[in-house]
Amino acid sequence: MGDLGDKLKGYTIIKEGEAEILMHSSNTVFFNKAQVNNRDMSIAVLRGFIAKRKEEHATLLNKKGKLEEVVLEAPPSGSATEEETTTQYLKINDDSDIQRHQSVDEVESTLKEPMKNGSWKGLGELKAPKVLEALAASGLRAIRYAREVEGIGQVIALDNDKASIEACKKNIQFNGSVASSKVEAHLADARVYMLSHSKEFDVVDLDPYGSPSVFLDSAVQSVADGGILMCTATDMAVLCGGNGEVCYSKYGSYPVKGKYCHEMALRILLASIESHANRYKRYIVPILSVHMDFYIRVFVRIYTSASEIKNTPLKLSYVYQCVGCDSFHLQSLGRIVTKNNSVKSAPGFGPVVPQECSDCGKKFNMGGPIWSAPMHDQEWVLSILANVKAMKERYPAYEKITSVLTTISEELHDVPLFVSLHNLCATLKCTSPSAVMFRSAVINAGYCISGSHVNPLGLKTDAPMNVIWDIMRCWVKNHPIKPQPPNHSGTVILAKEPELQANFARAVASLSKAQAKKVKRFLPNPERHWGPKVRAGRHITSKHVSLLGPELLNGSLNHEGNETAPDLSAQETSEHIMYEGEEEQDRTAGKRQKTDDGSACES
Repeated sequence: MGDLGDKLKGYTIIKEGEAEILMHSSNTVFFNKAQVNNRDMSIAVLRGFIAKRKEEHATLLNKKGKLEEVVLEAPPSGSATEEETTTQYLKINDDSDIQRHQSVDEVESTLKEPMKNGSWKGLGELKAPKVLEALAASGLRAIRYAREVEGIGQVIALDNDKASIEACKKNIQFNGSVASSKVEAHLADARVYMLSHSKEFDVVDLDPYGSPSVFLDSAVQSVADGGILMCTATDMAVLCGGNGEVCYSKYGSYPVKGKYCHEMALRILLASIESHANRYKRYIVPILSVHMDFYIRVFVRIYTSASEIKNTPLKLSYVYQCVGCDSFHLQSLGRIVTKNNSVKSAPGFGPVVPQECSDCGKKFNMGGPIWSAPMHDQEWVLSILANVKAMKERYPAYEKITSVLTTISEELHDVPLFVSLHNLCATLKCTSPSAVMFRSAVINAGYCISGSHVNPLGLKTDAPMNVIWDIMRCWVKNHPIKPQPPNHSGTVILAKEPELQANFARAVASLSKAQAKKVKRFLPNPERHWGPKVRAGRHITSKHVSLLGPELLNGSLNHEGNETAPDLSAQETSEHIMYEGEEEQDRTAGKRQKTDDGSACES
């Protein structure tokens, strides 16, 4: 017991799920308690992926057996029953790539091809999925995967920081034989490692501190066909329009500011991943895209198909956002042209908007391209939600992830972005109708409407903007407002007579099932200072009180004042001191730069 106490001196044992890790009070290895939501959601998706993978494998085995029977029983070429053989195959393989206008000889060749090239070999055995956690830090996520996800295979934990890998190895040993037998920790650059292990991993997890953009190109190459990429981005200021030019340089899309900015961030990330995948004849199928706390997280499956990537322009759109009101419009990059039996891709028609907004007369900002196809798979979402509810006790963040999944399950998945009822009313300077009344008016007009998991005030609807404004005009007629300046956007909008007479009578579907049952959908943070933390290696000072809280900050400062971290080698200690010195020089240089800039401006 004394030896164990000596080993644990200066460390805190942190328990999350079935894993326990040792964290030193110094800030040498990154850990954020708030990411428990992220890790729980990832475990839920991973469990769903393993179950889905087994189902797909069983379907392939069944199809393989039927195809072999068809091929073996097929009559000689030219016989009268070839057409029957083709018809039988098409019935078996409705979801195949074979087109129904192919000739009998082409279908027969397709039937026999898998037998020749051996693509069915090894299909009888489904190996446990191999997982790569590219940015492991303390290794908590990798250890939780190994200990909590049934049927998981080898888990590779990478980090290019020596202190992090040493901590990761120590935590793996601390978690016993299960973790030690499944988890391997390696000191390596994640980008190089993923490039050298092409299509090797069934699951790749990217959870960087900041932007994942530099890892995406190598990540899409390392995922096996049908595998899953789980990716987090925490640079929300960039993705939400705070630095549009930086967002374009990192993700290839320009954001526009709006209440839907967090959903747009998700769609920008999906478009970026698709772009990287297309370069290697691969494409993505999103199964879940989530905005939680201070970050976004997407889960996409990756497949290889040179023909499928031709449909990518149909899944991307530019966004036109009016600067005077809340009107926005999407313009698809591509369209499908059908002539006789041929289907071809062509550039999208445009522009979809005039130079000035037809509602308020102001100009448009243009952003994108963004992913405008569905960013969730409804079947997956419902399956994951059911699994989470069945294993409630195994999710530390059960309340949070069920609330998010419940809201996502009720979203309109084929409607990109959303409007904010409060913003609509702010534009018109009017009192706001209740959400139920507004939803009822949209439904009574013949359109669909739902909430959004991104924003509790967000409303996703397939109603065009002219219908939305007509509903608001009808509302203002019954609830008059004070006169506004003639050039005000709201004045211009209200000057037009509504073409639609809104019906605000309560509709049956105005409340979702979760709302009707009073299920919690948007939860407050469980504690204060629930958000991003200081990057590992940074010198903690009093300016970090808003991130850490006064208690944790005082503990860190007291520790630094009383002792030096006992697990740092002399080299690492000197590097830490050099880092602090460089940081101070950077601050001084920054002040000098600001002074020089100010002088230049004045002169």
